[in-house]
Amino acid sequence: MDRTSGLDRAHAHAVGWLASLAERPVPPRLGVDEVAQRLDPVLQDGRRDPAAVVDELAAACDPGLTAMPGGRFFGFVIGGTHPAALAADWLVSAWDQNSGLRVLTPAHSAVEDLAEAWLLDLLGLPPESAVGFVTGGTTANFTCLAAGRDAVLRRAGWDVAQRGLVGSPGVRVLVGAERHDTIDLSLRYLGLGAPEPVAVDDQGRIEAAALAAALEAGDGTPTVVCLQAGNVHSGAFDPFAAAITAAHDAGAWVHVDGAFGLFAGASRRHRHLVDGVAAADSWATDAHKTLNVPYDCGLAIVRDRPALRAAMGMHGDYLIHDAAGEPFDKVPEISRRGRAFPVWAVLRALGRDGVAELVDGFCDHATAFADGIAAIEGARVLNDVVFTQVCASFGDDDRTRAVVEAMLADGTAWTTGSRWHDRAVLRVSVSNWSTTGDDVRAALDALGRAAAR
Repeated sequence: MDRTSGLDRAHAHAVGWLASLAERPVPPRLGVDEVAQRLDPVLQDGRRDPAAVVDELAAACDPGLTAMPGGRFFGFVIGGTHPAALAADWLVSAWDQNSGLRVLTPAHSAVEDLAEAWLLDLLGLPPESAVGFVTGGTTANFTCLAAGRDAVLRRAGWDVAQRGLVGSPGVRVLVGAERHDTIDLSLRYLGLGAPEPVAVDDQGRIEAAALAAALEAGDGTPTVVCLQAGNVHSGAFDPFAAAITAAHDAGAWVHVDGAFGLFAGASRRHRHLVDGVAAADSWATDAHKTLNVPYDCGLAIVRDRPALRAAMGMHGDYLIHDAAGEPFDKVPEISRRGRAFPVWAVLRALGRDGVAELVDGFCDHATAFADGIAAIEGARVLNDVVFTQVCASFGDDDRTRAVVEAMLADGTAWTTGSRWHDRAVLRVSVSNWSTTGDDVRAALDALGRAAAR
């Protein structure tokens, strides 16, 4: 079989898709059942030409695609793929490297080492830290919290790897009341159960005094504290210096969920938002959000390399071990695609200044959204817009939900509905490298039309 027979067709469809983003409606035109009807439900007995298979897939799926990579998708925190990262990701699939072992995949390991160093430098994090390239923010939180769980129990004389959790002293986890739900999910995966919420202010920032009081009220149980860089509704950042000092004084491990906000550290204009964050023990973020690499790519960052290796590493007689340690020692997976290649590519393409401009541009667009929404009759911006998130209401809950629905029906841009402070809100998340001022103005015009209806 010709290895390249379908690549020309895939290239043509990919170029056509990217060219359509500027003009096509953002929501999909067909739903799941309608797309399914365009696909043959019967798996045939014989082979088919790969080029014909690619054509069939593209024709059936195009109407069911959401224009997420375009400049007018503001729902959730979804970055568009930077051109350098997209091109590198094509190579990832063509090269088909299982990047778990250094000796087996020296090309990826060399690129991963360099991307790791660049990321730590850009984010202002300790240079000795380890970076694991995982699937996304959920797995990054899970990975970091696994290292934290094992470390605090080890300090208490309990070896989780050998003895499990049954009969252990347990782990107490303190979180802000407005943490992201993936923190709770990660804790559930780790067998730690529900965390203890700590009071937050009106923007969702953990109250340092409340955290200190909760720590003081502890009974000596090994403790993990989870902080947040970028509230999913307000974009607010926890007071890291005070919170981390209090946590460390109590002997706790501090983890920071910075799915999109940790990249504030790459901007001179916005790095004050993460002042003190480098004193934590672990950090999670997504490269497929603010950095705009393709799905899926999260970053699990742990200051104590041996702690991460103890939690994630494994041994097998059939494996070829390198004295420097293995990439799979830093992640839950053994087999994985070469995620460091597109990360390296976008960092190389943008450089230090380009990453800062990317972050600053997102923030400027968010400010423009806030100003434009505030000018719409009956609309009110509910959060202090400090980063990339904007939450707004358009009166009572029914009217706000109606505006959300009208925006999707309009198709010009995608904004999502949510609930914040027990009220319906429309949420705007800016995280795409290709978003322009014209995209923001077009979305605001659509919001104005939706509100008028």
